[in-house]
Amino acid sequence: MVRARRSFFAYGSALLGVLSLLAVACFHFPELLTSREFRAVYNEQFARHLLLVGLAAAFIMGTLAILRDRNKRIATLGVGSATLAVLLGGSNVQFDAIGQTPYSLGLDWFVLSLFFSALVFVPLERYLGKRELSPLRPGWRTDVAYFFMSHVLVQFILILVTASTSTIAGLAAFPSLKQAIQSLPVWAQFLIAVFVADMAQALLHRTYHNIPWLWRFHAVHHSSRHMDWLAGSRVHFVEIVLTRSAVLLPLLILGFSTPAVNAYVILVGLQAVLAHANLGIRFGWLEYLLVLPRYHHWHHARQQEYIDVNYAIHLPLVDMLMGTFKLPRDQAQWPKEYGVMKLETVPNGIVKQHLMPFQGGRKFDDHVD
Repeated sequence: MVRARRSFFAYGSALLGVLSLLAVACFHFPELLTSREFRAVYNEQFARHLLLVGLAAAFIMGTLAILRDRNKRIATLGVGSATLAVLLGGSNVQFDAIGQTPYSLGLDWFVLSLFFSALVFVPLERYLGKRELSPLRPGWRTDVAYFFMSHVLVQFILILVTASTSTIAGLAAFPSLKQAIQSLPVWAQFLIAVFVADMAQALLHRTYHNIPWLWRFHAVHHSSRHMDWLAGSRVHFVEIVLTRSAVLLPLLILGFSTPAVNAYVILVGLQAVLAHANLGIRFGWLEYLLVLPRYHHWHHARQQEYIDVNYAIHLPLVDMLMGTFKLPRDQAQWPKEYGVMKLETVPNGIVKQHLMPFQGGRKFDDHVD
């Protein structure tokens, strides 16, 4: 941990330098590298100002690390990336009106999400963490790779999810039910949508745990031996598509309004990160109302008695209805160990983990330990 603290400036510089370089690439090729849907969330001026802050911080943190002779190679990566970003135009890159392309990558979504997630959760976990855990804990590179994949390929994931649900939703028409739901205020639609989506997700989640060939995909998510805000990103591409389809389908069939669905999507993003976070806060009675870190950490516990419980991602009520609710009353009790029961069944690295479900239960020497 001492070494990790000493590396803060070097790794912070590297992160900001690389993100700044990727942001400059987004300015140069907005049609190909930025998501049309996400561009509507922020404006050009905001992006330029944020890039300028990132470049300045990368230079300052990297220079301090080099002068203190700590992780000079990592710090040099940060300063070098920031320098290249400046040489390529920095925050002054000019571009014409953004044209339309059939497909694009969500690199802007990745850059902004990683920056703000780290900005919020790294300090929170440092000062409020249940365990003393470095942001550079074992497996962090793998989880950043998963974070990158799920964000950059967001449009392609959306296409696959839409294709898998739109036809079924179109066939299952319930006009009177849709009309009744859409007549409700948005806040009421949102609450119902959370319950319906969580029930669908929890049922599929339990199926992952109980059907061996589906478990091989889901085991990737459970392979993380350390729980923090980044660990929730470790999800196999096939599982991403299956889960999002299963959640979106009932929302489409029942006809929830766009604002209600959008509000639910925001909740999913926030709660998925929060549920995996290393936060030792005692939430009291709220733990029985909302899925919070300790609740979901017990789902990831490497203990036999917890392998078939706590499937909900939003509402413990869903597990109570399914008979799968289990949480120690003593809020000081947390799992001692995380990961799959058979460590040798999941290898290290995003590529090997994506191939693993198709390899028929093979055992790996380079497993996650």
